[in-house]
Amino acid sequence: MKHLAVLATLLAPLPALADTDPSDWDAVTAAAEGQTVYWNAWGGSTTTNDFIAWVGQRVAEDYGVTLEHVKLTDTADAVTRVLAEKQAGEDDDGAIDMIWINGANFAAMKDADLLFGPYAEQLPNWAYVDVDGKTVQTDFTVPTDGLESPWAMAQVVFIHDTADLEQPLGSMLEILSWSNENPGRFTYPQPPDFLGTTFLKQALIDLLDDPSVLAEPATDANYDEITAPLWAYLDALTPTLWREGRAYPATGPAQLQLIADGEVDLAISFSPGEATAAIANNQLPPTARTFVLDKGTIGNASFVAIPYNSGSSEGAMVVANFLMSPEAQARAQDPEILGYGTVLDMDALEAEDRARFDALSLGVATLSPAELGTVQAEPHPSWATRLADDWADRYGVAQ
Repeated sequence: MKHLAVLATLLAPLPALADTDPSDWDAVTAAAEGQTVYWNAWGGSTTTNDFIAWVGQRVAEDYGVTLEHVKLTDTADAVTRVLAEKQAGEDDDGAIDMIWINGANFAAMKDADLLFGPYAEQLPNWAYVDVDGKTVQTDFTVPTDGLESPWAMAQVVFIHDTADLEQPLGSMLEILSWSNENPGRFTYPQPPDFLGTTFLKQALIDLLDDPSVLAEPATDANYDEITAPLWAYLDALTPTLWREGRAYPATGPAQLQLIADGEVDLAISFSPGEATAAIANNQLPPTARTFVLDKGTIGNASFVAIPYNSGSSEGAMVVANFLMSPEAQARAQDPEILGYGTVLDMDALEAEDRARFDALSLGVATLSPAELGTVQAEPHPSWATRLADDWADRYGVAQ
């Protein structure tokens, strides 16, 4: 992710809005008909890919918009593509119309004026979004300013196979103690994979007496002192990991497969409903359950953003709006589909739409909102970048 830093030097004003006003929804939908939207989104999960395909079917039916899922392994690749187009003067009809984005990638694109908008809060379904109870107007402490729209809520949970690890573990230190007693039975995805970097952030938050220091940017002056507990922790943890820390799963699904194969007993997830969905899909054993740490775990929203040079910005807004619809949100929360948390305020919904959510059974491995406990705020995005780079220097292995 080091190459994202160059974006900060490219701050020349760029055209941000298409000819169609986002607040004129009739004009947006009229212009969107017949457009093709190339959505660059992580493609590492079959269930997520299937959900995006369903979204494509629905926007085609209702709006005449064609949705093409461009599967990514690293969101930074899409950011780099938009940057390259800017450098080449390709300011119209770029290759990317929408990106599943957050964190450092959003901050970099916002700083470099590479985003279309503001548009998000003009979308009709924004009226249903829970702006008071959920982090939908900031992204890793960075104000979204309407430049991206939320479509899912996530919170870190730990998935454990109760056949081998019966009781939850309440802290990162308890995880270390258990891993020492059960060597080879835990691992996490290799950073800079998003989930692997999340593990680093979660560990740091849990180890610090005052994690609020992470709300400020990482600097040369504060980085070493603040992160010292993390590296001491990982120095102790790494030799106890699966394959003694000499190899790591590349992705979250690969990590879950290790549980299914009986190789590990504990994994990290950013979806409270993922274990239930994986049990339903026969991807995890029925003995899988989830827990959170006693001090709470990181939570955030997933967003979509539209590059400044999209030639199908109206179609992209149609897709973004549909993602916030009660229909799409309820489907995404269904543990047999995705098990994602909703961004909507239940009290803002009509009775018929509220009933979609009330009818859902969250499933045997999904914690209730009360059981999820305290949500820890995401650190400033600068921490994720430096942590992933530093981890690679210290512990990285060839994939």
